[in-house]
Amino acid sequence: MSEVLVKKDSKEILLPKEIDEILEKRKIQLVFKRMFDILVSFIGLLILLPAFIVIAIVIKLGSKGTVFFRQIRVGKDGKEFMIFKFRTMIIDAEKKGMQLTVDGDNRITKSGHFLRKSKVDELPQLINVLIGDMSFVGPRPEVPKYVAMYDENQRCILKIRPGITDIASIEYKDEDLILAQSKNPEETYINEIMPKKIKLNVKYIENMSIAYDIRLIIETIFKVIK
Repeated sequence: MSEVLVKKDSKEILLPKEIDEILEKRKIQLVFKRMFDILVSFIGLLILLPAFIVIAIVIKLGSKGTVFFRQIRVGKDGKEFMIFKFRTMIIDAEKKGMQLTVDGDNRITKSGHFLRKSKVDELPQLINVLIGDMSFVGPRPEVPKYVAMYDENQRCILKIRPGITDIASIEYKDEDLILAQSKNPEETYINEIMPKKIKLNVKYIENMSIAYDIRLIIETIFKVIK
């Protein structure tokens, strides 16, 4: 596939107009993608409801605080929304440290270690998928603080709904371990990891399809199990 690329701080990024052309050609695919999201997320929530109840009890018994963790993220077209996760950290964790989480972070609860490692904490995002904030597959939604650092070309990934998983999520499944080895985790994330994630997100947009989404979902499941 031919690509139109620009140089930005020695990193290659697709031009926004190239992304627009790609999305224009995939209008029908995006409609089916949304239909897939609604159907599968609805069925998933029904099937997982008993598990949600058990997880909620474990979280409440293990530490004080709410069952769900809610945080503002940036979605399609730069619109902010509230993301849902099972709470894996102590109350007011963001006020007691970075918005990033590293391996061995003392803010993580006992049950939180398992929920995060198994990615079970991400399951409540099925709610976000059902109501249209997110998709099953798409660029992981960032907090406003980091999106504000995107340049004009990097913001092209905001043209589609963010997802529960994507190529970058698979590539950086152990991101917390990488950050734990850094003297300055936030600086490492901003200058090294985030730009690479954005490039992977652009790659996803180029190859986006229902079949590709299913492939990435299956690959994510195998990665978690492994």
